[in-house]
Amino acid sequence: MAAAGGESAMDVVPALAEEAAPEAAGLSCLVSLPGEVLEYILCSGSLTAADIGRVSSTCRRLRELCQSSGKVWKEQFRVRWPSLMKHYSPTDYVNWLEEYKVRQKAGLEARKIVASFSKRFFSEHVPCNGFSDIENLEGPEIFFEDELVCILNMEGRKALTWKYYAKKILYYLRQQKILNNLKAFLQQPDDYESYLEGAVYIDQYCNPLSDISLRDIQAQIDSIVELVCKTLRGINSRHPSLAFKAGESSMIMEIELQSQVLDAMNYVLYDQLKFKGNRMDYYNALNLYMHQVLIRRTGIPISMSLLYLTVARQLGVPLEPVNFPSHFLLRWCQGAEGATLDIFDYIYIDAFGKGKQLTVKECEYLIGQHVTAALYGVVNVKKVLQRMVGNLLSLGKREGIDQSYQLLRDSLDLYLAMYPDQVQLLLLQARLYFHLGIWPEKSFCLVLKVLDILQHIQTLDPGQHGAVGYLVQHTLEHIERKKEEVGVEVKLRSHEKHRDVCYSIGLIMKHKRYGYNCVIYGWDPTCMMGHEWIRNMNVHSLPHGHHQPFYNVLVEDGSCRYAAQENLEYNVEPQEISHPDVGRYFSEFTGTHYIPNAELEIRYPEDLESVYETVQNIYSAKKENVE
Repeated sequence: MAAAGGESAMDVVPALAEEAAPEAAGLSCLVSLPGEVLEYILCSGSLTAADIGRVSSTCRRLRELCQSSGKVWKEQFRVRWPSLMKHYSPTDYVNWLEEYKVRQKAGLEARKIVASFSKRFFSEHVPCNGFSDIENLEGPEIFFEDELVCILNMEGRKALTWKYYAKKILYYLRQQKILNNLKAFLQQPDDYESYLEGAVYIDQYCNPLSDISLRDIQAQIDSIVELVCKTLRGINSRHPSLAFKAGESSMIMEIELQSQVLDAMNYVLYDQLKFKGNRMDYYNALNLYMHQVLIRRTGIPISMSLLYLTVARQLGVPLEPVNFPSHFLLRWCQGAEGATLDIFDYIYIDAFGKGKQLTVKECEYLIGQHVTAALYGVVNVKKVLQRMVGNLLSLGKREGIDQSYQLLRDSLDLYLAMYPDQVQLLLLQARLYFHLGIWPEKSFCLVLKVLDILQHIQTLDPGQHGAVGYLVQHTLEHIERKKEEVGVEVKLRSHEKHRDVCYSIGLIMKHKRYGYNCVIYGWDPTCMMGHEWIRNMNVHSLPHGHHQPFYNVLVEDGSCRYAAQENLEYNVEPQEISHPDVGRYFSEFTGTHYIPNAELEIRYPEDLESVYETVQNIYSAKKENVE
């Protein structure tokens, strides 16, 4: 065909039509072309779905060519939503026209819901029941998720509020799916020991917007196994591990052959690939995520051990995980098969310490204390995951900058999925929701659940009644306050009491003392915080004290702060605040300032005009100085 020489499909049409029927014109010319040529033209990407609909209604031949299960509608679907094609098998029968309609409907529904979120939840964090309408959606969830991804990929500086809520919804949907998969995984029989799969579920749950899959992580580990086999071949060209096929779970019984595998592994992992324990940045959640361990080639004892364990088992060495205090280890059996074994019949491997092999005494030296024999025992997958999540929980409690406490929330969810009746963690989760203002349904249900649990353990733990009573009381008080709330407070710059307010919402400022960049999303004519906050923040030491305008600002690190007017100055070289929370308040970044979304503009209706005036004056003054 001529198109193979570089011409487009539409360029080929006139020439082919002229050859086929020189005396004909228009549609008769087109339909006289061979079927494969017509199909090639219709699939060229130049026609829209509406065009295909019109073409298919012109005559029987074109209608048959545009059949629902044929290439034409499949190509329309592929061009419009390419990322969805991975969900279809080449052998499946698919009504592509119907799929197109369902996906289009799901997209419209997704946009409708995203558009409604700001109006519904602007004044608070999205409540836990805020996603109920999403859970009741009809049609495939992957279509809805795909539309949310499309929203997130819209032009960078626009639709910020849509992106903010699309991200929240997508985060929720994916986490719910992953949590259900994890719960099903934990219901597997006790002998189902896929430590890697469980670790990947934890990774996915804490990073739901990242493209993380067990298949991809396993493929990376397979490539490490191949390198080990290459090294092993140099040690022993007839080693039985070299004959293993992918997916085999055979185990080698001879200790000497197992030792050769471990020697090859240590060389590949630590000398060739430079994996190492992260001693410099030990308390970093990235050390626990398997996809990050493989990318950064560093981790903590438990994540390094899971990698080491997975590679060893694929090569026939039956290592086992040991939940050793303060330092997760692996154990390697040296005793005879079938014999009664004790802790001294094992060598203990420190994957964090470059695969070093330890005796029982050396394990105790490692942590600086004597431990009982029970702590040298093997643990199942649920106990391993419990320890991983426990580490994340400890890190989440240390959060200070990110006021969303996302890691703490995620790790609590994971822990309670494994152990739903942990009273202390249920209480912590309830308090966290109170603190974040996620009201009222889930936290109230959570309190009721804690009360149910306490009915069973009240004789063992009577001290919990006070904490639960406190939570219940504040829940009921909050519900009563919600009933009494009236409309939002509107602040007019033209009002006499606001005459000292110099800056407007949307302006990008710089803190004179701390140097951080921020954007204003609210202001008060004087400091509205309580006496304790004013004292703790040493506001009285400021020249104008608390009798000056104060501004709510979103800092570039995602934190929200309350800053005095005298501590802020306009940033003459404004930079976009990259944190996604900016979308909660603003719809667009212009390059000099932010445009408030509809909900924020209702509260500060005169600020947008003031922003334009401020920016114009500053740049006019800057231009005069240059001249």
